[in-house]
Amino acid sequence: MPGRTLPTLTKSEVESHNTAKSCYVTIGTNVYDVTDFVESHPGGPDLILDYAGKDVTEILKDTDSHKHSDSAYEILEESHVAFLVTEKLAPNGKVQEKVADSQINEKVTTYVHPRTGMSCEEDLSKETDYSTDYKQHKFLDLNKPLLMQVWNGGFSKRFYLDQVHRPRHYKGGASAPLFGNFLEPLSLTPWWMVPLIWLPCVSYGTYLASQGFENKLALGASWVFGVFIWTLVEYILHRCLFHLDDYLPDNRVGITLHFLLHGVHHYLPMDKYRLVMPPTLFLVLATPFWKLAHTLFYWNWHLATAIYCGGIFGYICYDLTHYFLHHQNLPLWYKELKKYHLAHHFLDYELGFGVTSRFWDRVFGTELVTVVKTK
Repeated sequence: MPGRTLPTLTKSEVESHNTAKSCYVTIGTNVYDVTDFVESHPGGPDLILDYAGKDVTEILKDTDSHKHSDSAYEILEESHVAFLVTEKLAPNGKVQEKVADSQINEKVTTYVHPRTGMSCEEDLSKETDYSTDYKQHKFLDLNKPLLMQVWNGGFSKRFYLDQVHRPRHYKGGASAPLFGNFLEPLSLTPWWMVPLIWLPCVSYGTYLASQGFENKLALGASWVFGVFIWTLVEYILHRCLFHLDDYLPDNRVGITLHFLLHGVHHYLPMDKYRLVMPPTLFLVLATPFWKLAHTLFYWNWHLATAIYCGGIFGYICYDLTHYFLHHQNLPLWYKELKKYHLAHHFLDYELGFGVTSRFWDRVFGTELVTVVKTK
């Protein structure tokens, strides 16, 4: 890095920094400390830790595996801490002054969506400069509790929707203050709470439903039908409730409710504690569906309960999938789904409403093309 004096490290010294507490990587002769970025990497911490203490030149070149944007290189540039040398190389040798640009795939001018201000999934994890962001956009100050800022902001619907769909990133993936008081814990839900709370309920409900079925195959078919119905409910909720932008009341009540329900997720999409639905909110949304199921299938309580339990299991799969799409390096068959959902955040939030599948997007003509064109 020109104009900056950096120390030198040998290969063995770099290799010793191979944990989440101290994680170094190299590109040629440049050494980068990416410890602070491990937990917030869109591909999940394991993807970085697999290369801890190693050279990442080839993986950065491999666009089929994982495409990196200018922002990824900017994060690396800010993390440049040393130069790599052999034991026999003089520590102030000019050879150490190489820059990463010539060692990795050529940078390209990527398409930046005018409404999100982003071009790729790495942009979602680029930490926001709070002061600059607030001065530039006059929206929310990330240093202060967000909810009352939304309530008292006097924002027009048009301005609010424009800003809330421009993702920000808070302190390496931590949770920004929402309430700023004793209610704060109610807004934070770790992913494991979802199966811990709701799987026992689904199991018990399925057991009760099974008492009315002589044929267990019929029970299974009803349960699977419930899962299928959930996939449609998931799409409808995401498109017609969470993104009811055109029909959102242009007042602070409507805007604040939108922010609590889904806006905060688009504003801070990599916040790992606001990715799955809080249990209290889920109860509010799930109760009408219990009544709906038993109204539609009124002639058989056990059938309605089996279908409902299948639907709740579908929800559990949805919430866990949603979390892992944002925060884990997934198996090959999930990588395209991850790319598809993150494009909904950084590329076009008016398309790509399916989370566990793009099936209903294809049916209703809202499929999002994830290949981003470059100039």
